[in-house]
Amino acid sequence: MMSIFRSVLPRVARSNSFRCFSTGVPSDSIAELNKEMESIFGESPSPSPLGSSPPQQPVQPAYEAEDSQPVLTHTDSSGQAKMVDVSPKEDSKRVAIASCRVLLGQKVFNLVASNEIAKGDVLTVAKIAGITGAKQTSNLIPLCHNINLSHVRVDLTLNEEDSSVVIEGEATTSGKTGVEMEAMTAVTIAGLTVYDMCKAASKDICITDVCLQHKSGGKSGSWSRN
Repeated sequence: MMSIFRSVLPRVARSNSFRCFSTGVPSDSIAELNKEMESIFGESPSPSPLGSSPPQQPVQPAYEAEDSQPVLTHTDSSGQAKMVDVSPKEDSKRVAIASCRVLLGQKVFNLVASNEIAKGDVLTVAKIAGITGAKQTSNLIPLCHNINLSHVRVDLTLNEEDSSVVIEGEATTSGKTGVEMEAMTAVTIAGLTVYDMCKAASKDICITDVCLQHKSGGKSGSWSRN
């Protein structure tokens, strides 16, 4: 193959009095060389730096989609648990609302509705327990911050349709981190208190659907469950 190149390239170069691979080669000479190569190899040579087309710019690597995905904040680079440093964050008003449902069954529901549970007023005791639970969140959940709560609301409503107690809790603060866990702890502790107050009457009571309904404030802004 090298003998073929030696026979072709010098002939083209000599006819034009220049070196074939120097910059500024006339396009007619390149076309003649391509024709010679095609007659020998049966196909045109692949594009080379001698062509008139500008070289393609290197493709810039695209950012991985993972860069914009949410990440866990309670783990460090080695995967160990950590408490998030919120000191660089700006203070803002933060509100969170959570809810849960306690399925009592018809018998227990009637006892609660008529305030005939032996331990006393179920809804009032559970309400106070939920407020107290919200204030104890950082003691119950290891990596939660100790938040100065400005307001806690816990409401319990009897629902005749499914013989349940619907519990809603709201927590509010002005600070550097949110109060989602405080609101969810409030409704969970209230639900557990309903169970404790009523367990002598039935062991079938079920606490279900503990979830966040709404949050606002902070860098991520507002969010509501659809």
